Amino acid sequence: MEPGSMENLSIVYRSHDFLVVNKHWDVRIDSKTWRETLTLQKQLRHRFPELADPDTYYGFRFCHQLDFSTSGALCVALNKAAAGSAYKCFKERRVTKAYLALVRGHVQESRMTISYAIGRNNTEGRAHTMCIEGTHGCENPKPSLTELVVLEHGLYAGDPVSKVLLQPLTGRTHQLRVHCSALGHPIVGDLTYGQASGREDQPFRMMLHAFYLRIPTQAECVEARTPDPFLPTLDACWSPHTLVQPLDQLVQVLRAAPDPEPTEGGPRPCSPSMSLPGPGRPPPPPAKPPETEAQRASCLQWLSEWTLEPDN
Repeated sequence: MEPGSMENLSIVYRSHDFLVVNKHWDVRIDSKTWRETLTLQKQLRHRFPELADPDTYYGFRFCHQLDFSTSGALCVALNKAAAGSAYKCFKERRVTKAYLALVRGHVQESRMTISYAIGRNNTEGRAHTMCIEGTHGCENPKPSLTELVVLEHGLYAGDPVSKVLLQPLTGRTHQLRVHCSALGHPIVGDLTYGQASGREDQPFRMMLHAFYLRIPTQAECVEARTPDPFLPTLDACWSPHTLVQPLDQLVQVLRAAPDPEPTEGGPRPCSPSMSLPGPGRPPPPPAKPPETEAQRASCLQWLSEWTLEPDN
């Protein structure tokens, strides 16, 4: 995957209501700063000027977020109704996301569930970062779960590295980066939560990629798989030597998982995938009560986030 430019935006899913793009690393989704020469919003306007919605601030409604340094699948709703249906899936935790990463060291357990609670770090000099419960300065930690499956062991620039598949079961800020760091296996190229390496001054990117996305809305199942960027043919620094778990088998598990009962409404066009098989998986959450006024207000606020409101 070459660096992002105005011309090379890759689309991995398209329908009347949604796009899923393969976002480049080191590209912001949007920005109010005119100095930001390249953003995903600008790429979309350049590629699809006819799809830009003049009633929104950025022209497009992004259904979720990816960090500046993270590449991969990101869903864009092409109208307000589609954005609302995607929001409903996220609110009900019926969205399946899986990421690929290269992490420092050889992870010994082939599968694990990481369950460190995550909160904001209020330590001086660590603004806008997160930390695990028990860390000095950790504020308001919340339960967080990540499933990890080891795919390969190898070397990156001569240092031991594992290629892993990560499935976040909760949606905390920087969750995957914090959890991997807490295990002692930070993501290669993560300058915020990683560890300095004497051999490697700085990789060309952070090695975290949103590989698989599934959003089972009422009208359609938005499902997308992006190409694996962590291959030795694409990055000569990465040299795998031991296969632990074939990636294609895990994708089949993600796609073929049976449908749980929907929390509300009728049958869905596709099933939200269950978590990856492995020890320590938590039981399914109990059925949720009907939406409260406060939750509905939160939904409306989320939808209006991308909308230009008239001046009062």
